[in-house]
Amino acid sequence: MQVTETLSSNAHPASDSPGVDSPYPGTAAPDNALTAAGDVLRRLTEAVKARVIGRDEVIELTVIALMADGHVLLEDFPGSGKTTLAKALGETIVDDRQDATSVPIAAFRRIQFTPDLLPSDVTGSSVFDTNSNSFHFRHGPIFAHVVLADEINRTSPKVQSAMLEAMGEKQVTVDNVTYPLDPLFFVIATQNPLDLIGTYPLPTPQLDRFLFKISMQHIERAAELEVLQTWQQRRDLNEPQRQVGRNEILAARRVIDNQVYIADSIKTALVDTARALRADERVIQGNSTRSLVLALPALQVLATLRGRSYVNADDLETLLHPILGHRVELAPGVADFNRVLRDCLREPMEALARSTLKAPR
Repeated sequence: MQVTETLSSNAHPASDSPGVDSPYPGTAAPDNALTAAGDVLRRLTEAVKARVIGRDEVIELTVIALMADGHVLLEDFPGSGKTTLAKALGETIVDDRQDATSVPIAAFRRIQFTPDLLPSDVTGSSVFDTNSNSFHFRHGPIFAHVVLADEINRTSPKVQSAMLEAMGEKQVTVDNVTYPLDPLFFVIATQNPLDLIGTYPLPTPQLDRFLFKISMQHIERAAELEVLQTWQQRRDLNEPQRQVGRNEILAARRVIDNQVYIADSIKTALVDTARALRADERVIQGNSTRSLVLALPALQVLATLRGRSYVNADDLETLLHPILGHRVELAPGVADFNRVLRDCLREPMEALARSTLKAPR
């Protein structure tokens, strides 16, 4: 099924300058298209911030992961706002597909993972229809734009395997039939860092499917007070004031992928950092090559969010910890990953400082 995905041309009309062709018919010329993509990012971020207070950094990383086609693992405490964040993000996205035959996709679904959960409870199952005397597939809660996988480490490895296919390949297989998920499919998973009774630790392949692992701390005093003072207004806010179309997001994702430049020296710094981590005596297991590939679109999105058309060293320093922290296993007795990463980053960053990062003209 082909769906036309274009950036909104109302707020950002296409440039009519001669000799400048847009890679997306009906959208703005290159510079304006990237500006429009940045506007989509900001609208998403602001809509979520209006409903979630004191979590600006977490919201920014979550939006980056969504736009970079990744997933997020939140390590948090109960009542820290994870459901509100995921629901606010999901409800900000409007399903603006024009294909009348499209299967309706929910904006947001929350799945509470428990030890007795079955894969079919997540993916859906085949149901026998007595009228037609045949089986029909009933879509599970995983068919949504934003899925909150609450306490994902409390379910069995069998259910985790079903999630692995969905997150890695954007599809689910039921009774030997494969059903595609929407290209915008995005998982926000949570796990409690303290309550480990009755849990199934996530295997390394599952952890590697998450672009970021974010540790959420309690919010600042002023932010917590603001939560109490504004809870009624936010509770009564039925829909986000600013919404973003699904097609806008997918088109912005393509614009960023094509127009934000990543210098070879950035890629070299990524590889050299990974190799330094693997060779460090404080590290038992280093990060995968997949994590370096996933890092590239995330760096492009952050550069766009910061108003640049190229990735620089600051972007690298900002994102490397949430990208690598859950993929690198430290030796017994070593607890400070920040220090290990900082030591391994020193030489690659020095080499990066001598490089040209902007796209050649």
